[in-house]
Amino acid sequence: MSMPRIQIPQSARNVYSASCPCRLILDLLADKWSALVLSALEPGPARFGAVKAKLAGISPKVLTAVLRRLEEHELITRTIYPAVPLHVEYELTDLGRDACVPLGALLYWVEDNIERFPALPGTPGK
Repeated sequence: MSMPRIQIPQSARNVYSASCPCRLILDLLADKWSALVLSALEPGPARFGAVKAKLAGISPKVLTAVLRRLEEHELITRTIYPAVPLHVEYELTDLGRDACVPLGALLYWVEDNIERFPALPGTPGK
């Protein structure tokens, strides 16, 4: 069952406005773990353990929260297969696949341009 859709006239869409719901979606997608989870699911459906293994440094608690949030916003689906033990897979929706295009470009840009940034605490060279 899908949630009601956000209805905002094009003329009222302004991410710079404090009242624009676009900011909530930007916050969801610009989150480091959300972007990485969506990217990790691009190749196809995956189980929790496979997503966690791909995302070094994410805790099970944080991954669970991110997966729930992405599912709530219909960027991914969660399918439970009746088996012992239960088999659960996560998969991108059409909306999630669409979001991966600009997010993927950002991820690649960061990788290609990392040496242009000053060293931060915890990075090599600092």
